[in-house]
Amino acid sequence: MAMPERTAVAATPISSDADTHQPFIPASDSPPELTALPLVIGALLGIVFGASSLYLVLKVGLTVSASIPVAVLSITIFRAFSKAFGVRRATILENNIVQTAGSAGESIAFGVGVTMPALLILGYNLELTRVILVSVLGGLLGILMMIPLRRALIVKEAKTLIYPEGTACAEVLIVGEKGGTTAKTVFAGFFAGGLFKFLYSGFHLWKEVAEREFGKWFDGGALSVEVAPELMGVGYIIGTRISFIMCAGGVLSSLVLIPAIKLFGSGLDHPIYPATTLIRDMSIGDIWHNYVLYIGAGAVAAGGIISLVQSLPTIVRGAMEGIKSLSGGVGAGTTLRTDRDLPLSVVLLGSLGLVAVIWIAPTLNMNILGALLIVAFGFLFVIVSSRLTGEIGSSSNPISGMTVATLLLTSLIFLALGWVSAPYKLTALSVAAIVCIAASNGGTTSQDLKTGYLIGATPRHQQVAILVGALTSALVIGSVLLYLNDSATIFHHVDYPAFTADASQLGETEHLRGPDAARDSGEYRVLRLDAPVGNIAKGKYLVDGNGKLAYLEDPGINGTLDTRDNGLKVQKFKAPKAMLMSFIIDGIMSQKLPWGLVLLGAFIAIVLEMSGISALPFAVGVYLPLSSSSPILVGGLIRFLVEKTSPRKVSDAEAETGPGVLVSSGLIAGGAIAGTVIAFLAFSEKITNSMDLTKAVGWIADSDAVALGLFVALGVFLFAVGRGFLLKTTES
Repeated sequence: MAMPERTAVAATPISSDADTHQPFIPASDSPPELTALPLVIGALLGIVFGASSLYLVLKVGLTVSASIPVAVLSITIFRAFSKAFGVRRATILENNIVQTAGSAGESIAFGVGVTMPALLILGYNLELTRVILVSVLGGLLGILMMIPLRRALIVKEAKTLIYPEGTACAEVLIVGEKGGTTAKTVFAGFFAGGLFKFLYSGFHLWKEVAEREFGKWFDGGALSVEVAPELMGVGYIIGTRISFIMCAGGVLSSLVLIPAIKLFGSGLDHPIYPATTLIRDMSIGDIWHNYVLYIGAGAVAAGGIISLVQSLPTIVRGAMEGIKSLSGGVGAGTTLRTDRDLPLSVVLLGSLGLVAVIWIAPTLNMNILGALLIVAFGFLFVIVSSRLTGEIGSSSNPISGMTVATLLLTSLIFLALGWVSAPYKLTALSVAAIVCIAASNGGTTSQDLKTGYLIGATPRHQQVAILVGALTSALVIGSVLLYLNDSATIFHHVDYPAFTADASQLGETEHLRGPDAARDSGEYRVLRLDAPVGNIAKGKYLVDGNGKLAYLEDPGINGTLDTRDNGLKVQKFKAPKAMLMSFIIDGIMSQKLPWGLVLLGAFIAIVLEMSGISALPFAVGVYLPLSSSSPILVGGLIRFLVEKTSPRKVSDAEAETGPGVLVSSGLIAGGAIAGTVIAFLAFSEKITNSMDLTKAVGWIADSDAVALGLFVALGVFLFAVGRGFLLKTTES
């Protein structure tokens, strides 16, 4: 991929030999580094990219690295400050502080989005204090445990552990120091993605999902595309092969499984568990929610476990080599600026403090065994994550597999001890969440430290920066998660006069939340039905003072309803990885799953692996609607066209920092941030109604052709930037 951001000025060669290593900034120089403004800007960018990453992981279960776009933005922001106010430009080390602090948000968002929504799927509430506490503990634990590993992994194994994203980010910073990098492509993608998203999702000028059902001749079959700029950007970044595999899973669910269920089930005169209505009376969405969802979840679970098994030799080897290399890995007594870490006393006291908080915090309901499991799994998987990130990069790092392993082992231990009640499910999920966030942030920290090693940064300053970035992002991401869920939560009025709830079954008191709160301010008791009762579906209900069911609470994350009682449409978040976590907990500790459907999905994943195809991305595609995986395919196709028509072959480093990847990062951030803002605005029905221009544009708002045409135009823009036809830059 061509890189118009880079100029003819060549970067100083980057050495990876620990013995002869000469960083870009010599250890004898001490330019400004850990100053206030870079730290603040890095923390703010971390919050922005963390919020967009959370939106993305809830939507399709994926995130992309934020380090390179944050570095590019930092260079351009400080360059603009210099021109506008006549102050000095930021040093390369200050720009590195910005990307170090800013990268923490994405890794924490991934860990939170993969695990915490499982609470909703299991029927519990998302408590802000729990989410924030888990985010802070996991983020800080991952960073602290990486500090003593720096010399072992980053310095001693500089030739064997490449850290692809960290090396590419160092190249961007070095080129930027010589005047050859601007954020024009990132900003262009950000504003294009944000504007595009606002016009169709906020103002409803055209359809959000273009879809076509085949009708009676192929009952149940349908094609659909969500015209989402952030998903197109994801497809471009993850590449052609993975995007094709994901979409293939969507084709299986939408054009094979759903039509097959409709074909063979339409003649039945009784419902098939777990549904409570006849298949012939179901819509395509009903079939997906009642059957394909469980098949997809089984495929994701099997794919995650297969991925873990495949990674076990590397994980075991990485753990053994990482622990063995700890001897002499702290570098005590060194005087070189580029070799100064935070002291071990900070690591030890900080880790002990975190363990104490984990144990005594009432929100976590954690016993001593849970706290010890977190320490053991956390230490192991931070080592593994950091090492694997160095070998294969962040994108291929099996964090989900490590989380699955943690949750499986924790749930099995709890089952053996007879700890299967609701509080222990929350404890098991909290263990997995903290370990997941720690492993994710440990890998990100190691990439940042590799970047610092190559450019000549001070390790302790980077460690402080990422601690600040992790803490600020963790405090905000929990609120974003709750707002995103509440904005799409539906309280559907129900009426079952013959049913009266037993007072002993009722739980906590609740109010209506989100946009529906304006129509009813009353207090209700919560009733959770784990299985259907007569014609009453399982779920979470609000019960009035007479014991009658008043509302079905359908969460915004993984909910089944898409229309409010007032007729407003709602876009739900599918959260595929969180569904996997809930299935593991429920399957082991409650043993209340439709195992026939789950095993169908599991064997689909096994067949894929036997055929030499990676099961996990395919399984995620099976779980997600085709409308979500098809725009990812479009992004992958555009990258294929860019690479095939490029006049020269580019290196991996150029490919990962090229204009197509940078503008795609902008599309992701712009589309996801716009989606988050729109979700917040949904709390006001007045604002939502005033923004709705559906009637003003008439037939255009319902036209599939218009929506697809505009999406194609956005794709042409991405292709033109990727090929270097647009947004060319020159040396400044």
